[in-house]
Amino acid sequence: MSDTTSASAVTSRALDNPLLQAWQTPFETPPFAAIVPEHFMPAFEQAFFDHSAEISAIVNDPSAPDFANTITALERSGKLLSRVSAVFYDLVSAHSNPALLEIDKEVSLRQARHWNPIMMNAVLFGRIAALHDNRASLGLSSEQLRLLERTYTRFHRAGAGLDEVAKTRMAEINERLAHLGTAFSHHLLGDEQDWFMEIGDGDTDGLPESFVAAARAAAEERGMTGKAIVTTSRSSMEPFLKSSTRRDLREKAYKAFTARGDNGNDNDNNATIVEILQLREESAKLLGFPTFAAYRLEDSMAKTPEAVRGLLERVWKPALARALADRDALQELVTEEGGNFKLSSWDWRYYAEKLRQRRANFDDAAIKPYLALDNMIDAAFDTATRLFGVTFEERKDVPVWHPDVRVWEVKDAQGRHKALFYGDYFARPSKRSGAWMTSLRDQQKLDGDVAPLILNVCNFAKGTDGQPSLLSPDDARTLFHEFGHGLHGMLSDVTYPSLSGTSVFTDFVELPSQLYEHWQEQPQVLRQFARHYETGEPLPDDLLKRFIAARKFNQGFATVEFVSSALIDLEFHTQPASASTDVAAFERKELEKIGMPAEISLRHRPTQFGHIFSGDHYASGYYSYMWSEVMDADAFGAFEEAGNIFDPAVAKRLHDDIYSSGGSVDPETAYIAFRGRAPAPDALLRRRGLLDTPEAA
Repeated sequence: MSDTTSASAVTSRALDNPLLQAWQTPFETPPFAAIVPEHFMPAFEQAFFDHSAEISAIVNDPSAPDFANTITALERSGKLLSRVSAVFYDLVSAHSNPALLEIDKEVSLRQARHWNPIMMNAVLFGRIAALHDNRASLGLSSEQLRLLERTYTRFHRAGAGLDEVAKTRMAEINERLAHLGTAFSHHLLGDEQDWFMEIGDGDTDGLPESFVAAARAAAEERGMTGKAIVTTSRSSMEPFLKSSTRRDLREKAYKAFTARGDNGNDNDNNATIVEILQLREESAKLLGFPTFAAYRLEDSMAKTPEAVRGLLERVWKPALARALADRDALQELVTEEGGNFKLSSWDWRYYAEKLRQRRANFDDAAIKPYLALDNMIDAAFDTATRLFGVTFEERKDVPVWHPDVRVWEVKDAQGRHKALFYGDYFARPSKRSGAWMTSLRDQQKLDGDVAPLILNVCNFAKGTDGQPSLLSPDDARTLFHEFGHGLHGMLSDVTYPSLSGTSVFTDFVELPSQLYEHWQEQPQVLRQFARHYETGEPLPDDLLKRFIAARKFNQGFATVEFVSSALIDLEFHTQPASASTDVAAFERKELEKIGMPAEISLRHRPTQFGHIFSGDHYASGYYSYMWSEVMDADAFGAFEEAGNIFDPAVAKRLHDDIYSSGGSVDPETAYIAFRGRAPAPDALLRRRGLLDTPEAA
């Protein structure tokens, strides 16, 4: 059906389609139980039709352009499309099925075909550009001025100023990239769903009871009652590689984990990557940029590929030195135990745990019984209450997309409704890997005070037989990280939807999340919430001290696997696409160039690098986590300097300047308003314990 289909023909479908009806649910939330895959295409058709009509009204408005009839009208357009898209993409990512994945292929193409003529509409861009040219004389508020600037930039960067031939080609590229990004994510999900490794009674040596219980729960989820399996979920794979004494099984699992999307089967992503890179390069050149990275980074805090490379190389040298020293120590441990083999990548985590136990007298298995999921959720909530005054009350009456999903009503310090927070914490075959925050509805005040619906989705191992889910320290940190993103959405206090919550530069969006991680590691928080899941006893002081001492252990490894991935991302998008027609060869060449230790793999090998190939949000932008870490390490220093990790004055600045302002303020301006100065890069190296290496001097 085309976007020109009559309104009556499409509207007639609304009678039995919950996506097209008013939601008679608490807080007007999606009625998930009533929604089936067949509802989506008719709903998208109606949404495309409505949005096209709204855009047409702006384009054909005979009045001279002003902020209200152009920029505000744009902000008000597309409400149904936003609503339907939010529900659809939540399900595709968190609880998919074959029918939804098939629809996703069509929807991704239709989205591109819908948005291309809007973002490249010459008349619409002319109205926006006229306002932008005269912005100083329009008497706009600071938020309105920021919105005008961002709207102009968004249309300009989409190709609205190109000639018609270039626009036509750009539209073709966008459509193809939409298809390829969807294909990449579907391939990755397919490989993740297809692979698991059954572990029998004789395969559990070294594995904690909590892991075996989680492995049984994972098998149960796949209909394999009475069995236990390792999956490619990081929450399954990481603890297995750390604990299993079976080197043969570690090798098998590790090779499967790192080969996702690279198996020469129907889910192989190599050809997809090659075409994505070629099309991105072509689109950048159409817009006048030498490379996709130059295009992508112009609209970021970093501004240039050179600035990104400078930061990554500054961190790479001391991280590599630390990793190489650790590698030698791990090899000595192998030899000491009588191992007649060279340390391999599937051995690193196992022997690193042994070395950590020796040096810091600490291992993850000792603390996991104190990191029950519910307690860590409570810790994240309590931290938010103490910092920002918000409170959380669980609601059982809000519809959800899976029985495991929980919902809390969030209220501000005055007891007023602020948001709903959905937590979907457990791994399952219908969910893509990783952890993320998204929304079903964003905060805005353009048409009344619209409260947001914010989601955190994780892949933690589920407990079995009534046992709680026990988190590793990394899992607990992930929970706080995603909740930091969640707070960015929940605390948003802006007028315009396009500036709401996490609508900020990619290399700023990780600041609220990574900063929030700091509280999870604080003794003050752990003493209160880290309690043994069986006895309720608090985390012993001795174990707490050993945990804190062990935090900087293996940071060379962690930093190397991240920075190498960020450098590969940058090289993919700065070198000519012709240099990466053989993805595996390109990967090998770049890793050899930076001196990557053979015993460490990329955190995300190209064929599974969904951050940069499932869409373009983090393309040339994976460095953002580290760019933000410079800020978050420095930002937490404000609380440390105040002598109180919940200092009210610092917390108020954090709320006002970072968490609530969304994209209404330039990020650099927002950070300086909070901190009083620009961030100090050495705070990152100090946090990771890398300042004491010779190369860091």
